[in-house]
Amino acid sequence: MPVEPTSPPTESKSADRPVLSPKPRVLSGIQPTGIGFHLGNYLGAVRNWVAMQDDFDAFYFVPDMHAITVPHDPATLRRRTRESIAELMALGLDPARCTLFVQSHVPEHAELAWVLGCITAYGEASRMTQFKDKAARSELGAATVGLFNYPVLQAADILLYQADQVPVGDDQRQHLELTRDLAKRFNSRFGGTFTVPAPYIPAQSARIADLQDPSRKMSKSRPPAGTVYLQDDPKALAKKVRSAVTDTGREVRAAEEKPGISNLLNILSTLTGRGIVDLEATYADSGYGAFKADVAAALVEFVAPIQQRYRDILADEAGLDAVLVAGAAKATAVAADTMRRVRAGVGFLPLGSRSG
Repeated sequence: MPVEPTSPPTESKSADRPVLSPKPRVLSGIQPTGIGFHLGNYLGAVRNWVAMQDDFDAFYFVPDMHAITVPHDPATLRRRTRESIAELMALGLDPARCTLFVQSHVPEHAELAWVLGCITAYGEASRMTQFKDKAARSELGAATVGLFNYPVLQAADILLYQADQVPVGDDQRQHLELTRDLAKRFNSRFGGTFTVPAPYIPAQSARIADLQDPSRKMSKSRPPAGTVYLQDDPKALAKKVRSAVTDTGREVRAAEEKPGISNLLNILSTLTGRGIVDLEATYADSGYGAFKADVAAALVEFVAPIQQRYRDILADEAGLDAVLVAGAAKATAVAADTMRRVRAGVGFLPLGSRSG
């Protein structure tokens, strides 16, 4: 289904900022953590990214620098970063229609994060959700400075590419507001440099809940039994759906008091394109068993071609390397221009310049 863009940002761009693209630019990323992307990642985010490739100058990246704010295994990070790019391509991101790259391949991310950190107040950073959550749980002793600065690096990710709009979920709105504040602050102090990004709210975005706890959204941080991974084999998918939490009744209908069944109806509706009311009528007399079997079958049918494309992309190592090199080059061209302007704005001495 086509995705309708939101209204353009109300803030005017600086008169001296170069026009880098005739299309509005969007930017988003997804971390290379866990064992792959899950159904919620695709239906809630990546599906919209795919739809946006032709109407926007789209920049999509794998933020591997964000992934090291917690303890990690270096070999696993390298492998998952590569697999994440392959999986995004298998899901429909086309390097010929978007800029697809890895965050750490563009050193300007870290440089801009330092500059923005120097205009971020401690109070602003300490109010960010992740830090507040750890503080509430008395876990600050184990938290890293990197986790504390995470939202500033995220702001750098966005502002580095002069993004006009940023697809955001409810859990990221606070971070985007910080990004907007930092862009305005920098522009006010050092001259018009950054585009102030606006949130991009898709016309439709599916919220997929955890199969074992439908009060929570599906997440990599949740136990795997309730998370439908796109690389799960058919038997694992069927088992997860069969074991999905429902309720004591037999009626297949969407209702507030039936969150588990409502979630499965939402999944089946999204995968098949059939309306919820239509599905309720179809399964009015069938009970949960037949309904869950059909949900599992729809999932298996959906992931099969994705998994095959993913395997083909990973097997072509040279082709994947070429995508990473080309993506880094396209991203660096924009990032380097932004950083040239940032360095001049804050007063860094150009290499080879003469004083006096």
